[in-house]
Amino acid sequence: MKRPLERLLSPVADIREHEAASALLMTLLVFLLLAAYYLMKTAREVLILTEGGAAVKSYSAAFQAILLLFLVPVYGAFASRVRRVPLVTGVTLFFASNLVLFALAIGAGMHLGIIYFIWVGIFSLMVVAQFWAFANDLYTSEQGKRLFPMIGVGASLGAWIGAVRAGALIGSRTPSSLLLTAAVVLVICAAMVPLINRITVKGERDSKPRDEPLGREGGWSLIRSDRYLILMAALALLLNVVNTSGEYLFGRYVVEQAHMLVPGTGAAADAERGRFIGETYSRLFGNVNLIGFLLQLFVVSRVFKILGLERSLFIHPLVAATGYLMILRAPSLQLMEVLKTADNSLDYSLGNTTRQALWLPTSREAKYKAKQAIDGFMVRAGDVASAGLVFVAEWLSLSVPAFAAIQVVLVAAWLFVVVQLAAASRGRHAPPIAPVPAPASGSA
Repeated sequence: MKRPLERLLSPVADIREHEAASALLMTLLVFLLLAAYYLMKTAREVLILTEGGAAVKSYSAAFQAILLLFLVPVYGAFASRVRRVPLVTGVTLFFASNLVLFALAIGAGMHLGIIYFIWVGIFSLMVVAQFWAFANDLYTSEQGKRLFPMIGVGASLGAWIGAVRAGALIGSRTPSSLLLTAAVVLVICAAMVPLINRITVKGERDSKPRDEPLGREGGWSLIRSDRYLILMAALALLLNVVNTSGEYLFGRYVVEQAHMLVPGTGAAADAERGRFIGETYSRLFGNVNLIGFLLQLFVVSRVFKILGLERSLFIHPLVAATGYLMILRAPSLQLMEVLKTADNSLDYSLGNTTRQALWLPTSREAKYKAKQAIDGFMVRAGDVASAGLVFVAEWLSLSVPAFAAIQVVLVAAWLFVVVQLAAASRGRHAPPIAPVPAPASGSA
């Protein structure tokens, strides 16, 4: 029989006996991580635009991908020497100490905007990937499918509140003070990890979760030797290419509409076009954050329960395919805004939760080491590939429908990978077939 707290949380996730405390603390942990990230991200925008200019954003993904080629093996080597709690707390405290150094250097007048911009991109990939590796390691596959929808609520809420709070603070605080605040939050996160590890009861007769140093095999070796992980890498790459290219397509169309609605030159026309673009993006971001949060809060757990993990993988690419096919036929600002709202809100809620749950049946080494390679390098490689695609589209002066056709092809490739991955995931979760007993000797 469920306790009052478990019944209270039942609209969000199916939480069973002795799971509520662990699940709530994990939800709070990811809430704090994402809130800290948005404090860092707000400071990043101030520093990069005042020191490096907007152009560096176009090059940062390539720098981050190159750095991750070196950082992923370093992370794997550290993970092979320590247990999970020292791993997660050590990496989190390392990034917190970096923030203190950045704050001191910036306060002393040093210009570190570009370095900090690249550093934040690395943080956002490595620490969030590590959190979900920790969650996958703590819970069984059956638990993860039930609890991840609620833990994902913490991520959605943390991103929203972190962004709102950072916006309120930046008017009265310096970027250095934002970094120090984020560092304090990360220290709190690190302190929560041992507590969560201690109170978490893993399924299967309340056995405590395994906690021992990982094997010596590196993340890239693990991926090369496992078709399931190769498909996960392909999914991360294609998803990011489609999403980033879609952002370009939407931004380009918004600019074209601004020039169509406000023709002419001069400061007044530029200001009016800027107002139109700003209002459009403000509306988009607000709708994405709200709808993504509501989907995570009320829909994701029910979709998992009704459709299962594997069928849930198809929803996001099918929505994207439908949207780009409609744009291919008759593009309009309203249609493109609806598509990007649906695309991004699904990505942040159902899409993110399904991708994290795919790691549940993998080995502990894969959860920590291969996940860093895929959620880090492959995501940034997708950004680089998208930048190349945009360069070619600009060089060929492709129209919006022509670029939408390329998106349709990419989504078709995404769907192909999802079909393969869903089949592989079902195989991983399938119970072993019991051997047929041999007939007794001497039987008639």
